[in-house]
Amino acid sequence: MPDMQTARSPMIRLHDLQVEFRVPGKRVQAVNGVNLEVGPGEVVALIGESGSGKSVTLRALMRLHPERTTHYAGTLEVAGRDVLKMGKRELAQLRGSSVAMIFQEPLLALDPVYTLGQQITEAIRQHAPVSRAEARARALRLFEKVRIPSPERRLDAYPHEMSGGMRQRAMIALALACEPQVLLADEPTTALDATVQIQILLLLRELQRELGLSIVFVTHDIGAAAEIADRMAVMYAGRIIEQGPAAELLTRPRHPYTRALLKSRSEGAMQKGRRLDTIQGAPPDLSRLPAGCAFAERCAFAAETCLGGQPEETRVGPGHSVRCWRLDELPAQGGPVQRAEPVNG
Repeated sequence: MPDMQTARSPMIRLHDLQVEFRVPGKRVQAVNGVNLEVGPGEVVALIGESGSGKSVTLRALMRLHPERTTHYAGTLEVAGRDVLKMGKRELAQLRGSSVAMIFQEPLLALDPVYTLGQQITEAIRQHAPVSRAEARARALRLFEKVRIPSPERRLDAYPHEMSGGMRQRAMIALALACEPQVLLADEPTTALDATVQIQILLLLRELQRELGLSIVFVTHDIGAAAEIADRMAVMYAGRIIEQGPAAELLTRPRHPYTRALLKSRSEGAMQKGRRLDTIQGAPPDLSRLPAGCAFAERCAFAAETCLGGQPEETRVGPGHSVRCWRLDELPAQGGPVQRAEPVNG
């Protein structure tokens, strides 16, 4: 795993990122002060419940939200470039060539009236001065790389003629068409069965290592994140409330929300007669966020302190930070931990 303290510049740098959706009579603070760095060749998983801000953060990296109703603030850099200051032409150049996305449902993301070969060929020719024949040859090599059977015949297939797993492989090939440095994956295994899910995760990990890609992987499935991620960042109500090395978060989680997510996995409650642990209540309304910790109303350890304001980010180990008012008072989980200290202290 890349050392984030080295002199190498991060491929993604977010500092106090804010994403607000503005519609008549309402403002929704979907992302509220996110700090995150992703190093060269690193895989970071954003995890959390639906509505926590994961996909909004991911799409903000390519500025895919509607410009008229979206307000951005803070720092958003990809491959050393300030995305928030880009014009339309610069954004078009960034998308695909520097950063690309694998969407959750390829049947909706792919154009149904063009063959897969036509779509990948067009993407290649948008960013590289090559002939149609050369672009098709590249598309064929990509299909072979993502292990689509009978790749030459599949190039002439339409999206609806492929299975869900094959469509997702084609979506990965399309994302890699212009050799991006950063790959964004928005829950790419959600609509697939368990066997195909693991195949896609293994394929992504193999491609990442072979091509040296930086990947941001969005999922609500901690098991999937564990298979692919070097680091994990847990989001809740538009904020990252805990982040650190994947092995550390899985074995020694510190934030009550992270602990609750891990306990609610079905893998940990398959004993006969045992109820599946759940997180009571629901995430807060992002248009009316509380002044204090957003998780306080659902937290078993909440106290009066938690309602007064936002907790600062504190370091609890190498590369491991948490936002929680009661961090030093919570019972340890998974063995001894280092005492918390301010990140900027």
